[in-house]
Amino acid sequence: MYRANKMSSGLLLTAYLLLVAGNFSQVNGQTLGTTGVTVFEGARLITGDGNTVEDSAFVVENNRFTIVGRRSDVLVPAGTARVQLTGKTVMPAMIDLHGHIGYQNVAQGTMSKATYTRENLIDHLQRLAYHGVSAIVGIGDLVSRSDMQGGRTNWGDVPLRVREEIIPNAALFKTAGAGMAWPGAGAQGHPSRADVMYPVTTLEEARAAVQDYVRMKPEFIKIWVDDRDGRVKTLTPPLYRAIIEEAHKHNVPVGVHNVKLADAKELMRAGAEGWLHVPVRQGEAVDDEILSLVKERIAKNDRPRMWVTPGLQTAWMNTQGQRPAWLDDPLLRETYSPQHILEYWGDPLMKMTPDAVARARKNLALDGSNMMKLRAAGMRVVMGTDTGQTRFFIGYFNHMALESFVAIGMTPAEAIVAATRDSAEIAKVNSGMVAAGRSADFIVLDANNPLENISNTRRINKVYLRGQEIPRNVMTGKWQSEFRRTESP
Repeated sequence: MYRANKMSSGLLLTAYLLLVAGNFSQVNGQTLGTTGVTVFEGARLITGDGNTVEDSAFVVENNRFTIVGRRSDVLVPAGTARVQLTGKTVMPAMIDLHGHIGYQNVAQGTMSKATYTRENLIDHLQRLAYHGVSAIVGIGDLVSRSDMQGGRTNWGDVPLRVREEIIPNAALFKTAGAGMAWPGAGAQGHPSRADVMYPVTTLEEARAAVQDYVRMKPEFIKIWVDDRDGRVKTLTPPLYRAIIEEAHKHNVPVGVHNVKLADAKELMRAGAEGWLHVPVRQGEAVDDEILSLVKERIAKNDRPRMWVTPGLQTAWMNTQGQRPAWLDDPLLRETYSPQHILEYWGDPLMKMTPDAVARARKNLALDGSNMMKLRAAGMRVVMGTDTGQTRFFIGYFNHMALESFVAIGMTPAEAIVAATRDSAEIAKVNSGMVAAGRSADFIVLDANNPLENISNTRRINKVYLRGQEIPRNVMTGKWQSEFRRTESP
């Protein structure tokens, strides 16, 4: 609670200067002063930690929240800028721990290494911001690494440079570097990404790759343990145990893409911290042993903070039938062309037979059940969308991820906490909550309450990053112009 007799000296000084200067202006119909302090009043406030404040007020100063509470309890200096949000809902911006951005030319619908430039990476970060995402961790990023033959790949350092910047109207960028895999068994999809990760086949290569990898100071080391239904070789248990052991010598955590129950158990025993996708999936079910392994690590305080980005948004989208309402969502059409929406999702969904939809629902139910059991055992669900491939809509997929969380059994409130506060903690960013001291990153939603229907997070009115409203109308105008220039006749 903030009272006038507890006002900070900084606020007193700025209020005094305002009164002396008598300098006011009008922005968007709101009366603004010159204190450099703004109070946002009247919204339903979802704080990000599971709490909600009706008829709220929160103060932003120097790009951070300083005071948060009920409007009746918050007193601010005369002359402070006031933004009225009565009838709106405010929630924290989201954080994405599983992105593959930078490779895609969104307007053209193509992918390549040549596209991985500072300008294109920033475009993707701005698309994320447009949708209310304040930070993302890139994985499989195009960055120079050892070629494992005594040379370097010479792919440059774009992701390492961009992570040091605070770019206007853009999400913060963090990187998990290139990743590691058995040759050809890493990132799939477009071939532009297939050779980016360190290729390792021996214990010596595994340890040498980690030693080179940690020089990038990645958020975590990403490894792929997936034989792609028997089509390729993958990292063996001795190899991934060596990678995890070497990474931990350098105090760097490890995030894993794996599929099989047996690998999930071994990775759990080896001390992996994160999972990029549900650890047990594609027809297998968790058992009592793996649940006991999770609980045992927590009880022993043995790297107890285990997290998962379920990545079930595409599975959930495939269960929605041939013409789901989100295909016509204005938010989606503001950032993607009708041609690409039809190509990536409209046509494929129309071709799904009733049997295919039934199988999709069965698979989602099993994978979701696995995730919820692991969550109940102590693993933390956080947000990660796998975004950046052509049909993985940048920014929009964060809202689809929220809906998939609810589809597998989380409440809307739990889904929002997972995507905001908990994701910010794992990503180590000062965002994800509307709370004093946090970066002022928040989404203003139109009237409907996402705690009643999670799809209401898509009804975005405004987005603020670091206390500044981003110019969404200008941004979507630029993207729509690019689509018109590249559309087929």
